[in-house]
Amino acid sequence: MTSGRIHTIPVPPEADGKRLDVFLTEHLPECSRSFIANLIQHDRVFTGEARVRKAGVRVRSGECIRIDIPEPEPIETPPEPIPIHPLYEDEAILVLDKQPGLVVHPAPGHASGTLVNAILFHCSNLASIGGKIRPGIVHRLDKDTSGVLVVAKSDTAQNGLAIQFKQRLVRKTYVALVCGRMNTPEGRIDLPIGRHPVDRKKMSVHAAKSRKAVSCWRIQERFEKATLLEIDIQTGRTHQIRVHLSAIGHPIAGDAVYGRKMALGRHARLVAMMPRPMLHAWKLAFHHPVTGDWMSFCAPIPTDMAEILGILRMEASS
Repeated sequence: MTSGRIHTIPVPPEADGKRLDVFLTEHLPECSRSFIANLIQHDRVFTGEARVRKAGVRVRSGECIRIDIPEPEPIETPPEPIPIHPLYEDEAILVLDKQPGLVVHPAPGHASGTLVNAILFHCSNLASIGGKIRPGIVHRLDKDTSGVLVVAKSDTAQNGLAIQFKQRLVRKTYVALVCGRMNTPEGRIDLPIGRHPVDRKKMSVHAAKSRKAVSCWRIQERFEKATLLEIDIQTGRTHQIRVHLSAIGHPIAGDAVYGRKMALGRHARLVAMMPRPMLHAWKLAFHHPVTGDWMSFCAPIPTDMAEILGILRMEASS
């Protein structure tokens, strides 16, 4: 086992009795509790000369905790020169406008050509996250969903953002073109979501095991056979918006999984023009994970969606 960066941290009186993993994350904000637990498992944390065996052990005033953090390793995912569209970047975070059709993270069937491959090529100053040189993916967008996405460039940034997402402090606003004309100006969908009881690749509001999911929508624009909605999500379940809108009878236009082919206007070609769901992550707001500043970002409506909206507006005015 090779030695890395050695940190020696004395335990002050006010920290007496704290869990070791909590104490260390307070003094080493770049390390998550799971990362600390991994270091303990690999014999890299000591009190005096004694190896620590449990993350939940209580520290005592006057002790010195020694922690050996290994040098970060590169991940196996190769950098690829895939274009990305940054909205903001500093040493801690990258905020970008993800194009539709781009998978966020490598997975079976998508070993390359992902956003992670693109970020590894774009960023020359990524820090260690979980002991690896990699971008921190704290939230995701579906492959065919466009819009604002924030990526952490260090452990400290990832931990700070992850807490905000977990505590629902991040504001996420989407726009979606849905099938059918909606008349009520706004509404709230509070339907739990889980795995579809038959098709395990889909999500459903009729799952045997489900989790709370809440989406709030407002009408931005009405058309003859379609409606443009602004949607705030209070939870972040897989396919949440697509499942919720389908459940109330207004599936997202172009959604072949949760919707159905429905005429949106006078031109039948509108359906053929939508190879993806017309869903866009429009706005994202959060506290900067290092400075604490409140930050808000907006991604313009993508070209394919803007073209369809343009046709619908022309129909409405003729």
